[in-house]
Amino acid sequence: MKVEIKKYIQSEITKLDRSIVETPESMAELEAFAYANHGSNDIVLMHMAVKLGYKMALNAVEHKVNTLKTK
Repeated sequence: MKVEIKKYIQSEITKLDRSIVETPESMAELEAFAYANHGSNDIVLMHMAVKLGYKMALNAVEHKVNTLKTK
């Protein structure tokens, strides 16, 4: 089951990179974009923020799965 979850997480992370809107690698990158665009393209900024949040959640779940003991 652990392997299936890890495959699912990786497939979801891979999907994040196949989009018109780039997924930021970090909060700092998202903040730099927000600062640089001065409020323009707020829909793009919102989409980037959602994608980063989803990626962070997937990474947190992946970390938890990796720390689980195999039965």
